[in-house]
Amino acid sequence: MTAGTGQTTETVDVRQIRELLDRMTEAWNAGDATAYAAQFTEDADYITFFGMHVKGRAAIEEGHRALFDGPLKGSRLTGGTGETALSIRFLRPDVALVISTGNSSLGEKPDPSRNSVITLTAVRQPDAWRFTSLQNTRRTDMGKPVA
Repeated sequence: MTAGTGQTTETVDVRQIRELLDRMTEAWNAGDATAYAAQFTEDADYITFFGMHVKGRAAIEEGHRALFDGPLKGSRLTGGTGETALSIRFLRPDVALVISTGNSSLGEKPDPSRNSVITLTAVRQPDAWRFTSLQNTRRTDMGKPVA
């Protein structure tokens, strides 16, 4: 238990990681590449849904600035928030594996073809939790199994 709070450290950490997911989504929805990238460690690994590997906070910011000013201008994330985190599993007290769902919409309604499962690694740094890795995998309907 944390002294005087009545909450376990894990409960506080889970809440902080959910808030980190929320901040990441809010920054995307605001089209703010700097705030989006600030949710990641300086040396973060970021794997896009099509398999591109982006290395480091500066590259994440630069890439997202181009997206937010270009093809994803005005896009919105749904899911990818603290509420949609399917799993937060602590590998160590300062490292958590986070699995969440997400969707980005280019219009008014979410496009089911843009549904994703997102796997992130969160690390506790001296000032806050941040993501040190993200992998975005598009969900694909494989249809019915062949008999």
